[in-house]
Amino acid sequence: MLKQSLSQKMLQKLSPQQIQLMKLLQIPTATLEQRIKEELEANPALDEGEEAEDSLEFGSNSSTDEEYGEEAAAAEEPPARDDEFELDDYLSEYIEDDPISYKLKANNYSADEEEKTIPIAVEDTFHEYLETQLGMLQLDEREEIIARQIIGSIDDDGYLRREPESIIDDLMFAQNVSTNEVEVERLLKRIQQFDPPGIGSRDLRECLLLQLQNRVNVEIDTMDDELLMTLRLAQRIIREYFNEFSKKHYQKLQRYLNISERQLKEAIDEILKLNPKPASGYSSNSRTLHYIVPDFTIVNRDGELDLSLNSRNAPDLRINEQYKDMLKTYQINKKSKRTVKKEKEAILFIKQKIDSAKWFIDAIRQRQQTMYKTMYSIMQYQYDFFRTGDQKKLRPMILKDIADITGLDISTISRVANSKFVQTEFGTKRLKDFFSESLQTNSGEEVSTLEVKKILTDIIEDENKRKPFSDEKLKNILRDKGYNIARRTVAKYREQLNIPVARLRKEL
Repeated sequence: MLKQSLSQKMLQKLSPQQIQLMKLLQIPTATLEQRIKEELEANPALDEGEEAEDSLEFGSNSSTDEEYGEEAAAAEEPPARDDEFELDDYLSEYIEDDPISYKLKANNYSADEEEKTIPIAVEDTFHEYLETQLGMLQLDEREEIIARQIIGSIDDDGYLRREPESIIDDLMFAQNVSTNEVEVERLLKRIQQFDPPGIGSRDLRECLLLQLQNRVNVEIDTMDDELLMTLRLAQRIIREYFNEFSKKHYQKLQRYLNISERQLKEAIDEILKLNPKPASGYSSNSRTLHYIVPDFTIVNRDGELDLSLNSRNAPDLRINEQYKDMLKTYQINKKSKRTVKKEKEAILFIKQKIDSAKWFIDAIRQRQQTMYKTMYSIMQYQYDFFRTGDQKKLRPMILKDIADITGLDISTISRVANSKFVQTEFGTKRLKDFFSESLQTNSGEEVSTLEVKKILTDIIEDENKRKPFSDEKLKNILRDKGYNIARRTVAKYREQLNIPVARLRKEL
């Protein structure tokens, strides 16, 4: 049975302009240029123009009146579109205000600085390089098709991670070639003799064995008996005791092989010279190179930090002048009473596009202001680090700390910190790496967990690799330095730093 009832609900809805600002705020400078190009293509009222005199500048005392936590309520709402809409007020206000040009670039680089691109050399791809070596095998047409299918199945690391059954099925369906596992294995063995050594391996063990065999073949010609013995010992370690080797059970290896520590060390040194990814050393233009474009730059000028916002991917935007002329023409016709219904509909469309362009320009401007304000607060909060580059001087800092300083919402700070980079004299840093929890020392002082991780890294780097410190020992050393943390916390920090356990750090 249906029932009617009254209920009260509190809802918060975001306007399209707020949503647009949020999306622009979280993308890095590297992708902002593409976003602006998309908007220019979608909105004919938006145009790239010359710089205007009323530039948008950023300084150490700059701030925005429309903060993201509050500008949501102050954002301009699109006007209602109904039959009673009067265009005269809009035309007068628009033409008098003359918002034809908005300068969005900050003068952070000289006018004669040219944008440089890195030329890419034209060369064969990695797989083409392998296919050129097929001529050495003297295959018939059918075998060459099978060999090319095998080469095409090798991944960018140089491994063949597909099963022979899958290759056989592909050949049958795509090439109408019938083969069997024995023939695929036979051709694969011949491809594994190609350069670079180790190519076409099914796993790491096979990859190392292929490279060691290649070394053995080379040393046989040089008649270096001592090195040849070491390489054959390395082959035996990988072939028979790969599990013990991967877990660094060196004492077991010495006992199983009945060899001295010196002999084991020499064999392991030869293994460590091998390439676990045989295709990694081959330069190929098929791989996409990703470059970090810093969103901010901090320069130390005689002890004073200078922050600048990278705006090279934000061109000067303006309202298309033709659209302004259309509005003026309509106003003239309106006064002479020569307007028709179709003209009014066209002007309403123009107004919609102009409003959309203005909202986008305002969103870009607010994005820059919000980003600068947030980064300036982070710079002031971590002033000692940006002056010295010493990670031990990083203060504990969470999103709420910067939100309280700037007056922005925590979600806004999170969007600014996400996927953004700052260029300093000590390298390019990710913004979110400056945020960390606090930890209390034995003296009661609060320090950043980043400081503890830096000290932990230094301790492990200076340890005796023959007897590396266990997590329990690391905990005791940190406690002696005044950092009272548990063993499981040490293990957590070690894993976050991608440092293996003591057993895997052991060296001979």
